[in-house]
Amino acid sequence: MPSFIDVPNGVFHAVCPLDCPDQCGLLLHKVDGSIVKVVGNPEHPVTKGHICNKVRNMSERIYDESRLQYPLKRIGPKGEGKFERISWEDALSTITSRWKDLIATDGPESILPYSFYGNMGRLSAEGMDRRFWHHLGASRLDRAICNSAGSAGYQYTMGASLGIDPEDTVHSKLFIFWGINAVSTNMHQVALAQQARKQNDAKIIVIDVHKNQTGRMADWFIPIRPGTDSALALGLMHVLFAEELVDHDFLQKYTVGIDELRDHVVQYDPVKVSEITGVPAEDIYKLARMYGATSPSFIRIGNGPQHHDNGGMFVRTISCLPALTGQWLVKGGGAIKGNSAYLALNTASLQRPELLKNKNTRVINMNLLGDALLTLDPPIKSLYVYGSNPALVAPSSNKVREGLAREDLFLVVHDLFLTETAKYADLVLPATSSFENTDLYTSYWHHYAQIQQPLISPFGESKSNVDVFRLLANGMGFGDEAAFTETETAMIASALNHPQNPYLEGIDYDALSEQHYLKAKVKPLFPGTLPTPSGKIELYSERMKQDGYPALPTYIPLVNDGDHRIQFVPGPNHNFLNSTFSNNPKHISLEKKPKLHMNQLDALGAGIVDGDRVRVWNNRGECVLQAVVGENVLPGVVVSQGLWSDAAARSEEDSTAPKYLVNSLTPDRISDMGGGATFFSGRVTVEKM
Repeated sequence: MPSFIDVPNGVFHAVCPLDCPDQCGLLLHKVDGSIVKVVGNPEHPVTKGHICNKVRNMSERIYDESRLQYPLKRIGPKGEGKFERISWEDALSTITSRWKDLIATDGPESILPYSFYGNMGRLSAEGMDRRFWHHLGASRLDRAICNSAGSAGYQYTMGASLGIDPEDTVHSKLFIFWGINAVSTNMHQVALAQQARKQNDAKIIVIDVHKNQTGRMADWFIPIRPGTDSALALGLMHVLFAEELVDHDFLQKYTVGIDELRDHVVQYDPVKVSEITGVPAEDIYKLARMYGATSPSFIRIGNGPQHHDNGGMFVRTISCLPALTGQWLVKGGGAIKGNSAYLALNTASLQRPELLKNKNTRVINMNLLGDALLTLDPPIKSLYVYGSNPALVAPSSNKVREGLAREDLFLVVHDLFLTETAKYADLVLPATSSFENTDLYTSYWHHYAQIQQPLISPFGESKSNVDVFRLLANGMGFGDEAAFTETETAMIASALNHPQNPYLEGIDYDALSEQHYLKAKVKPLFPGTLPTPSGKIELYSERMKQDGYPALPTYIPLVNDGDHRIQFVPGPNHNFLNSTFSNNPKHISLEKKPKLHMNQLDALGAGIVDGDRVRVWNNRGECVLQAVVGENVLPGVVVSQGLWSDAAARSEEDSTAPKYLVNSLTPDRISDMGGGATFFSGRVTVEKM
């Protein structure tokens, strides 16, 4: 494969690396060896040349003057951000010697990796790094901060992360966006819905706790109390059964538990469900009748509701709805929670789990990082962070920062910028951007695999995750093993060689290199057999019963989060992706200021008017935001948007600069299943400043 790094001018294929379901095909324009413009690839079958502001302005992030160029060593107190330049040789020698000493005195489990999908490249996020940590025997990280609760719930019903082909949704006549601000987080699903709206007169319904951009473009927006979504889904089932709006033939042939479910949902009558959810009973009847009478109908299951104490059960519950109306048999009918199973790789070949000798190595849930750093026994003595910024993104972030500030914690951070986490580090290593790497990308929404070839030289002395873990392996004395000498090309080829996944047929490294993107061999789920114990959609799940859950979909109220009256939902915003871009001036200017949306009744009671600065607090922390007063949320609910950097707060000219750390307010409880986060189940008090 020719190197494009040395071609100074032209237009080159690329992939958006962000943790986003759309995973857009891109075209990068280079002049004199530098990227000057990022545009969408109009030939990509799904994304079709349309991209968001985040990636459109990626070149400003890549060439940001504050981007790290060389390794740094801390010379001031933790958190202060004072560093001096050192060489890679010194950095690697320091890391490996410290780790060898820790392994000798405290064992390898005293070392913990902390990472997530800051770059969705499969080699960057779960390739050479996993091999290294397995061989080292470090404590294992349960990477459960995002979609694990919903994935577990969906798996109980459907067996795996399998939905309909999003390209088929142009045929849908009813869209239900449930708990997803798709305009900001899945824009091409919105584009497909708009296309269906034009050609099929499709209706778009949005169910959410906040009338955000997606809610505003809907034909019907249905506000709901946070954490009550499973009750609404059960209320819809009640009406569907009571009014004979179910597809009996489909249910008999492709599901188990239909009789048990019919009897079970009798208790969820619309009046009772209305009291729980805040959705009027007449609207529950209207929605159920629309869903039961419209075909094809499609539900886009969002990430939002799964970030509650009962989040796994919500997804388990809503994933039963398309079965009741037989929508899985109709082109454009069904649901998508995720589609990652279609492009499942040979992870054993990629990650090499056999390198982990001690199969009882402890596992630490990433949502519990604060507790892990402060109370775990035996303690974590070293933390290595990459592809994530836990000081900003982890729940109960004040607790996390207290743990990061431990003087006896040897902290190393590999990143593009001096993040909030990096300012606590003993050593900071500069990371390459995705456009400087060779990597494989697989969407968890559409069905296309894509490849990224390096298009520009590494920025300064920055190195990729793959390269750094190779170097660390060498320094630890196991770098000569085949697992650590394998090239990126060979890693991609072996990851795609997965006979157990027939959907990957015809997708290999050579074909991807030539064509840039290839589609999985998808087919409708039905007629067919699902990877559930019964091979069918499990409305009643014996496996759930064995695992200690109700066998039938059930509404379970949220955990008591204390005496604060208002429920707090820190949602995403339009121009950041978690903490990515939150430190870049261009994106801060696009997003303007962090706001708190609150109902006018709550504002009136607190003497707050639109535009006021308000203190939002609970026993975990506090932040100061600007109030947006109206009817975009129900009474008793407030919603913020985005994870704002410390730098954004410090940029305020006012000496009493706002504190934007919204995750200081969030609980670090674990959700009902999958080890998931409960970001949206906290409660707060809101006061005028």
